[in-house]
Amino acid sequence: MAAQEADGSGWAIEGLAADGPEPSLRDRLMLFGQFVGDWDIVENRYIDDDDGTWKTGRGEVHWRWILNGRGVQDVWSDYEAETGRVIPVGTTVRFYSAELNAWHSVWISPLQGKVRKFLATRVGDEIVLDGATNPDGTRVRWIFYDITPNEFRWRAERRAEGDPSWNAYEKMIIRRKTGR
Repeated sequence: MAAQEADGSGWAIEGLAADGPEPSLRDRLMLFGQFVGDWDIVENRYIDDDDGTWKTGRGEVHWRWILNGRGVQDVWSDYEAETGRVIPVGTTVRFYSAELNAWHSVWISPLQGKVRKFLATRVGDEIVLDGATNPDGTRVRWIFYDITPNEFRWRAERRAEGDPSWNAYEKMIIRRKTGR
């Protein structure tokens, strides 16, 4: 069941939104909770799989607490080059598992026709999401790094079966929106 948001700007699914993290899990939830808010993708560089060249783009990301503060959901969008129109690309639902001391993370992109499932953990100063595999057997991982309260970088890497090297195929610089 959908309900109008208080400001009338749209709708929200009853029970999805939360005001903040579940207090008993607050410290562990802040691995991704630190990103709750609105962000600009000031630079997105990615390899075009059709011709192998690097392309650039821009966009935005919006993060919110969900499910009684036990999870975080984000929506990633691109700006259409010709019009600047916001094009939602996909969403990630993430929640912490005390049993695994890791985060389940599921990326869903109808635009790309993809669903990717990861486990996320802190590795040094980075957040590494690992465990996804493409249909051709290529492993995929995503990494958040150079994280500050107002900026972070993100990269996607892939590794073909039998290849010892991870190869970056997308890199972003993301800054917190100000004045909102």
